[in-house]
Amino acid sequence: MRAGKTVGWVAALLVVAAAVGYVRYVRIPTNVAYVSEQDGGISMIDLRTMKVTRRVHPNNVAPRGIDITHDGKYVVVSNKDTADASVFDTRRMRSVKRFHVGDNPEFVKLDPAGDELFISYEARSTGRLSTAGGDDNTVNEPPSHVMQCHVPDWTKGLDFAAGTETEGLEFSSDGKYLLVANEAQNTIAIYDTHAGTLFRTIDLKPYGLRPRGVKASPDGSGYAVTMEFSGTLVKIDSGFNVTKTVQTAAMPYGVAFDREGKRIFIAASTARKMQVFAANSLQLIAETPTGQRCWHFTFTPDDSKILLACGRSNNVLVIDANSYKVIQTIEGFKMPWGIVTYPRAFGSLGLP
Repeated sequence: MRAGKTVGWVAALLVVAAAVGYVRYVRIPTNVAYVSEQDGGISMIDLRTMKVTRRVHPNNVAPRGIDITHDGKYVVVSNKDTADASVFDTRRMRSVKRFHVGDNPEFVKLDPAGDELFISYEARSTGRLSTAGGDDNTVNEPPSHVMQCHVPDWTKGLDFAAGTETEGLEFSSDGKYLLVANEAQNTIAIYDTHAGTLFRTIDLKPYGLRPRGVKASPDGSGYAVTMEFSGTLVKIDSGFNVTKTVQTAAMPYGVAFDREGKRIFIAASTARKMQVFAANSLQLIAETPTGQRCWHFTFTPDDSKILLACGRSNNVLVIDANSYKVIQTIEGFKMPWGIVTYPRAFGSLGLP
């Protein structure tokens, strides 16, 4: 009788162990957010509890740009100090691949199909600005580049020259074109995604200085661009024509539409505000006080909340997406830069 009970307990423990192992090492984490931290590696937030549940910081990894594959299996980050990118298996949060990119890699962006990954890097860029007018010493530096690699084997594809001091990347809704924000040249360059050839350049100098963030509207009607030095939000239609501009708070960077395309959210880092504009009129709807150097943000997959990474405050703010009030602060990060979720959600680095 006693032996039978022992066997039963052992069997029960094995079942529990198998279940724990499945959850931790086999099942793809869901309803989670991933945060890239320049000084701290990568953290995973459980969106049900809004608590950090995992952290990893391999040697020589200082991640900035971040994206997640469409199946949720891999998180890819660009490493600012080592000229490469790291691929992490989300099931164990372990590094499974590192590949060379180029000096000062920054933005990481999957194409709409999820088959190709694009990373911007600034070849031999100093990253220093000498003036606030756009005509600084960066315009004489070598051009930035955009590198493509294939998912999921991470083999290199295209590598083409972009403008000077390239920042945000965004795709047209059909994936045919890649829009590249060139800070030092005050342009949005549009490339054929499959050939890497320049299709068109949008000159933004008449509207402001130093474009940084660029985001497509989910309905395919156009794009929103933030211009950091002038504090400008620019709307561009699907034919790549500027249609409207509005003044923002100081130093806007991260920009995103909501799922319906009715609102545009921006993170104005120096002003320490998140601002919300009506997408059609660009009328200011709301402002939310934030922390220091808040650059990138994401909606939760159910669109109810926004998570905003604040680099100099070393925290992530949780904001109600409808009342625009801060409802929670998640502490303990080390220079958070970017943030994405799985399931993938709308955000400055995420959907569309």
